[in-house]
Amino acid sequence: MDQNTPREQSKQATKDRATATSQGVVRTALVVLALCFTLAVLGRGLSESFTVFLKPISENFGWDRAQVVSIYSLTWLVSGLTAPLVGRLFDHSGPRIVYATGLFLLGSAFLIAAHAQSLWQFQLSIGFCVGIGVAFIGNVPNSILLGRWFGPRLPTAMAVVYSAMGGGVLALLPASQLLIDHLGWRETYQLFGFAALGLLVPLMLLPWRLFASGSPHIAKRTDPDFVDDGWTLPSAMRHHAFWALFSTFFFTAVGMYAIAAQIVAYLIDAGFPPLQAATAWGFSGVVLVFGMLGVSALDGLIGRRPSVLLSYAISIIGIFLLWLLQYSANIILLTGFVVCFGSMMGSRGPLITATAMKIFRGKRVGTIYGTISIGSGLGSAFGSWSGGLIHDATHGYNALLIFALVSVILGMIPFLIVPALRR
Repeated sequence: MDQNTPREQSKQATKDRATATSQGVVRTALVVLALCFTLAVLGRGLSESFTVFLKPISENFGWDRAQVVSIYSLTWLVSGLTAPLVGRLFDHSGPRIVYATGLFLLGSAFLIAAHAQSLWQFQLSIGFCVGIGVAFIGNVPNSILLGRWFGPRLPTAMAVVYSAMGGGVLALLPASQLLIDHLGWRETYQLFGFAALGLLVPLMLLPWRLFASGSPHIAKRTDPDFVDDGWTLPSAMRHHAFWALFSTFFFTAVGMYAIAAQIVAYLIDAGFPPLQAATAWGFSGVVLVFGMLGVSALDGLIGRRPSVLLSYAISIIGIFLLWLLQYSANIILLTGFVVCFGSMMGSRGPLITATAMKIFRGKRVGTIYGTISIGSGLGSAFGSWSGGLIHDATHGYNALLIFALVSVILGMIPFLIVPALRR
């Protein structure tokens, strides 16, 4: 017994070290998740805050609504087009450079906007630079980094990060309005700029080498069904799954943003008081969190394809309820619309992201996924712009709702017919 005691102690010590290592990996993974969530809240909230600045800027310079809205559309267009560059830079230089560049661009953009005197200066700062900055701290780098720590649980992790869309809107839009009321829009932009630049210091001091290394458990885990074919961007673009995911991102964004950009105006025209209309749509930031987590949870229960198709069905029900509101403006229909449509805004994103990361796994996954993400940026910009044109041309919303409905259905079709997405 005495001779075996040291051996047993050695085994126990090894077991304790393994447990401590496992706990350390979990803690680091949660820190990475919290960091990605915080950056996503910051990026989404700062970009969406322009909806609060729109009216004071328009009144200050006497510009019409179309001129001012062009700044917002440019933000999402540039953000989508920048996604491949973000993925490539992440693959080459790592997360520290990517995230630091994003914060620097955001801070600089708001400081420039605080002193802007012409439309092109706003388009350059809030449109161009903020668009790039949001892409550099947004879903592309977050999905790559989280994939190294969460592996098969990436959809759940991405659902948490995607819910930052609602968190950013809920946190920064009211704060922006309060600051504008008390300080003015120029001073608020200046405050945003200094705050973003100030975050650069603690960001650079984080243990990025550890964060970039990923979980050792995931690194050691092998997937018997996976064969590393050495994906590159050209080879990925020759695969049907690439364009299927691209079209899903594009058409879904077209349909959702064609409505979202005008929803408050629609509700007011339907007969709701302005404050009630704005508050109701603001509540979408709350139900979005539940939609994100709910769809991702279903992914583990019923499978990815049924979960995605169900989310599209709920979005379609939301569009139908919105159509009914113009004939019967009651709180029940309004609540149903906000819950159905609002909860599904971006809910498919985590699952589509995880699908892309699985199919095109390899050294160039950042570049490939970033290029696929162009579809989302193009769709968001095209949807909001074309929705405005349709409304102005028809002087109503029915054609706009049909356009949005068809776009959402087109976004769903790849999951019905494309072999790589049906598995």
